[in-house]
Amino acid sequence: MSETAETKSFWDHLEDLRGSLIRILLAAFLFSVLAFCFKDQLFKVMLAPKDSTFFMYRLFGGGDFSIQLMNTGLTEQFMIHLKTAVAVGFLLASPYILYVLFAFVRPALYEKERKHSVILVVAAYLMFLLGVAVNYLIVFPLTVRFLGTYQVSDEVRNMLTLQSYMDTMLLMSLVFGVIFEIPVISWLLARFGLLKADWMVQYRRHAIVVILVLAAIVTPTADAFTLLIVSLPIWLLYEVSVIVVRRTGRDERPCISGSPDNHNLNP
Repeated sequence: MSETAETKSFWDHLEDLRGSLIRILLAAFLFSVLAFCFKDQLFKVMLAPKDSTFFMYRLFGGGDFSIQLMNTGLTEQFMIHLKTAVAVGFLLASPYILYVLFAFVRPALYEKERKHSVILVVAAYLMFLLGVAVNYLIVFPLTVRFLGTYQVSDEVRNMLTLQSYMDTMLLMSLVFGVIFEIPVISWLLARFGLLKADWMVQYRRHAIVVILVLAAIVTPTADAFTLLIVSLPIWLLYEVSVIVVRRTGRDERPCISGSPDNHNLNP
């Protein structure tokens, strides 16, 4: 811990926190305004998965389709535009936000803690972005493709609202961003000795049941297809976490007296 952190009073820390929060809100506001101004480009990206021209559909193949969205409220489109711009603004400003937060807590950390903290923060951030990307590129398009074109009869047409479309996309992006933190959280628990790979293997069947329940909770719809699409990445993350925890345990295993290095020592 640095001497500066030790000599500062409570009010000095409170002032630093206030300054950090102001910088965070200012950065998020500026990026949100920027996203709001580029409305056409913003919603060109957001609405891309609703048509068969989306590059992921062309990559995996499939017939042509197009989902028509409708608006049912007077202020709905403006509020959706505002909400989407704020969400994208925070996402764009997130690197700076993490930098400001880490700069605030850094003086209170020891040198070794700072190194591990940097690794943890960077890994958590990258995994969150990966979760958002997986949802946008794979999970959400497949969900839209299946549910948006599903019909019980040719006499019934799907009329989806823009509100439903955007709420589902933003919610699933947030959920998958958080879900992809599972390996990072597992690594952190393993570092503290609170999680063992043997335990995760032993209770794998129980974990699968929990994953299905969790997927059912976070799934915006009640169909089995979406449940499967959401459950599969979580299960893969669980298996990755087993590997991460096992390697963490090996890295922290102390050397025993009978190790090969000891045989080379002179009596």
